[in-house]
Amino acid sequence: MPKKTILVVDDDPHFVEAVRVILADAGYAVETACDGNEGGAKVAECNPDLVILDVMMPGKDGFELCSELKKDPLRSAIPIIMLTAVGENIPRSRYAVSDGLSMEAEDYIPKPVEPGVLLDRVKALLG
Repeated sequence: MPKKTILVVDDDPHFVEAVRVILADAGYAVETACDGNEGGAKVAECNPDLVILDVMMPGKDGFELCSELKKDPLRSAIPIIMLTAVGENIPRSRYAVSDGLSMEAEDYIPKPVEPGVLLDRVKALLG
């Protein structure tokens, strides 16, 4: 059985590498992108089984990419986890948790996240 592919889209390279290692060690194939624009291109390129999106990124943010994917008939079934530190930054940002929940993302997890919690959520969405 081929490995499930997960796309991680985040502008923090250290965070991306940490999540990549966690997912790869659990047996997933992992693709990465550093912003929403690159993330959209990677979705078209690798057709992931699941996408993990940061919210706050330069250029196209995670909410925008999530919305685009959910409106695309070819991509709308891809489960999306919004994984972000936006909760602690709400007083300083234009983002709100309600925005993430209204984007039709399947899950919304605040950073920092324990590796076990992330893997449990990924497994729940991928079966």
